[in-house]
Amino acid sequence: MRACVFDLDGVLVDSEPVWEEVRRAFVAEHGGTWQPDTQSRLMGMSTAEWAAYLGSLGVAMPAGEIASAVVERMAARYRDAVPLMPGAVETVRRLSGQVTLGLASSSPRSLIDTVLAAAGLAECFEATVSTEEVPRGKPAPDGYLEAARRLEVDPRECVAVEDSSNGLRSAHAAGMRVVAVPHPRYPPAPDALALAWRVLPDLGAFTVESLS
Repeated sequence: MRACVFDLDGVLVDSEPVWEEVRRAFVAEHGGTWQPDTQSRLMGMSTAEWAAYLGSLGVAMPAGEIASAVVERMAARYRDAVPLMPGAVETVRRLSGQVTLGLASSSPRSLIDTVLAAAGLAECFEATVSTEEVPRGKPAPDGYLEAARRLEVDPRECVAVEDSSNGLRSAHAAGMRVVAVPHPRYPPAPDALALAWRVLPDLGAFTVESLS
């Protein structure tokens, strides 16, 4: 393993409940209908992709306006407090002294930078990628491939840390070994979890030694 590439939402930040609350309320306020599988579909999508999807639920606004409004609401929530996952800061800081770290996230660049700065983790990552910066969001491998490119490491020599179905599929499609840390509220689908090289109960169990 030459590098480790983290997902952000659901791995380092317990943001999926916040994303669901914010987007669900936005859809309801604008006359749309939230479907039972909406949250699972949205996880991993790029900003442009999920904004277009909210439009398909009946939100009669241009996708760009949807994205701007929702991201601003998320930024406001983060300004109040960033909901870090247990052990996130300690794990990243510990690993950063042992292996090169990258990040491949579906969050927009502005939220990635806000979270990492608030957590004091920005200096731990050699490269960070938003799916805004690549052609396709997860489950396509684009974000992870771009992270490996920026780190100047072969994807096959990288470990990815993921929680969601689309994230697991994305990292696996990029050729990385995937460590799954399933979110208790949003567990990945069994077929996606089966792609994982290791499955860990939480970030506290994630060490370089555990990957040998």
